Amino acid sequence: MAEVKRVLDALVRSRRGGLAASAALGGLALIAGLALRATQADATAGPGTGTQPSGKPFDAGALSDDEATLCLRIMVAASAADGLIDARERERLDAAVAESGLDLAGRQWLARELEDPATIDEIADRVQDPGAGARIYAAARLAIDPDTMQERTFLRQLAEALDLDETAVARVESGLAA
Repeated sequence: MAEVKRVLDALVRSRRGGLAASAALGGLALIAGLALRATQADATAGPGTGTQPSGKPFDAGALSDDEATLCLRIMVAASAADGLIDARERERLDAAVAESGLDLAGRQWLARELEDPATIDEIADRVQDPGAGARIYAAARLAIDPDTMQERTFLRQLAEALDLDETAVARVESGLAA
C-alpha cells in the first residue's frame, strides 16, 4: 500500500494546515522533525541526558511503508480515542484520501481501520526503536487536539507504551507550539 505515505502526508497537512505548509516540508517531514526534536538532547543539557543529534536531518522519504502505516493507524486510533470520529475529522480524512489517490483496496483497508481502530498495544508492539516511537507519538499528537480527558489519557498511555519520557513528550508539544 504505497499510497499510505501520500494519505499520511495529506492528512497531517490538512490537520495542521499552516504549520506543515509554512514549513514547506509536508506532513511526513513534520512528523519526522517533531520526532527528531523529541529524541535529541537539549543543547543546554549536560552529557548523558538524551540522544545526541546526528547532524543530519531525517529523510522523510526513508520512512518505510510499514512505519507510515503505523502512523496512519495511530492517527485513526487517536481520532477515535474520545469514542467517535466526528464529522470534521471524517471530512479531513476523506479529503486526504481523495488528494492521495488511494486505490480501492486502500480505501477498503482504511474503512476497516475506521470501524475497528488499532489499540495502543497493537501499535507499540510493532515499534522497534526510540526514533520510530517518537514518530508514532508525533503522528498521534498531530491527529488530535487533546481537549478531552479521553484524548489526554490516550496520549499519556501511548507515550508510556512507546517508552517516551516526559521530556520527549514535552519536546513534541513545544515543536507544535513553535
